[in-house]
Amino acid sequence: MALQWSVVHGGKTPPPGAVVRPDERLSWPRTVGLGAQHVVAMFGATFVFPLVMGLNPQLAIMMSGIATICFLLIVGGRVPSYLGTSASFVGGVFAIRGQGGTSAQVTGAILVAGLVLLGCGLVIHFLGSGVLHAVLPPVVTGAVVMLIGFNLAPVVATIYWPQDQWVALLTMLVVMAMAVGFRGFLGRIAVFLGLIFGYLLSFLFDRIFGQITALDPAAQKATTHFRVSWDGVRSAHWFGFPPHTAAGPDGKEIVGWHVPEFKIAFVLLVLPAVIALIAENTGHVKAVAEMTGADLDPVMGRAIAADGFGTALASVVGGSPTTTYAENIGVMAATRIYSTAAYYVAALVALLFGFSPKFGALVTATPGGVLGGITVVLYGMIGLLGAKIWKENNVDFGNPINLVPVAAGIIIAIGDTKLKFSDTFELSGIALGTLVTIVAYHLVRALAPPHLRDATGGEGAVIIVDEPGAYQEP
Repeated sequence: MALQWSVVHGGKTPPPGAVVRPDERLSWPRTVGLGAQHVVAMFGATFVFPLVMGLNPQLAIMMSGIATICFLLIVGGRVPSYLGTSASFVGGVFAIRGQGGTSAQVTGAILVAGLVLLGCGLVIHFLGSGVLHAVLPPVVTGAVVMLIGFNLAPVVATIYWPQDQWVALLTMLVVMAMAVGFRGFLGRIAVFLGLIFGYLLSFLFDRIFGQITALDPAAQKATTHFRVSWDGVRSAHWFGFPPHTAAGPDGKEIVGWHVPEFKIAFVLLVLPAVIALIAENTGHVKAVAEMTGADLDPVMGRAIAADGFGTALASVVGGSPTTTYAENIGVMAATRIYSTAAYYVAALVALLFGFSPKFGALVTATPGGVLGGITVVLYGMIGLLGAKIWKENNVDFGNPINLVPVAAGIIIAIGDTKLKFSDTFELSGIALGTLVTIVAYHLVRALAPPHLRDATGGEGAVIIVDEPGAYQEP
């Protein structure tokens, strides 16, 4: 448990090429500035994903700060990282919502998944990473990540994009342009900048073109309304705890903090996210190890368990699931400053934001068209990260052991195929696709002749990178 840091470089900006290690820091004013940089880096995605999952963004920001502090303590300060909201659960959450699940049932399912991830981390810690690669080789983890992302395509097409197609299109193009055109830190926060652009564009369209007649998800029908409504922002207090979940005047749920509820069918819908999070955390820890030159394999299991603990802790009060963030790892790559002190500062700043209902209301008022433009990029990126895992691990799809089970699992998930067991229980979409991929892969591998088993490829480390060039210096 490291809460003390050695001051290096006289506390001043390091000379070119110099680094600041996790157990070191600069002066506190500079450390605070670096912490603020990390807040901006994690900010956009951390509150975008609670919005698209129908959870409270103010609570998500608050719990991300608490989860980050817990993570740093569990890994003993050896893995500098920030725990923001995970995108891996979005598909499962939408499946739960589609079956009439409440926010309490959503967070109950996420809580169980967090505990499972915690248990997996403990197993990896005590048995070694070999068990991870044996059960979840890259061909399987890549497929699961891909089917989670691509299963979300109908969500964009039917919920967000129709709310304002032109704002969605322009926001999408701006996010693409900034992600590719901006270098260094600005490129890493392209989603956040795109959200600000879309917000301002929607405000201008309201002033220029007036109200829009389009889908209103709250009313579940087309209505005439302004794109941006700040009624909730005006009435919200500047300081206070996130509100308790309650029913609004129209009878619809206004989500806040709440006690989770549990339903086994819904738990099964989000469990595939555990596989994605194991892959994600493994890749992030390996990336940090490469940058810092430290051997972090001994704390790999602890890092995965810490993420599971953070997810479970956040969902206990109705918050969003967590994961390590490539955006913040990208900031470290750009600055070569790996001090965990900056992450503690970032976590404390997130806590402060979490105590502002005004901030939460402002985020919640984000126009649906803006989310449409952002999610069409984000969901596609999640899916293509699966292909990136395959590429980086040299998975051979000329071998039917890799090709056949993965092909079946992905199509089942994307098509939202259902397997009905009774009137009250069925498997579908992501859950069924993941189950088919894992079980069929190991079954086919067991039945295959030796020459095919020996040539599957991709049996190395599981790697996942959240954005192209995230760990490279600009």
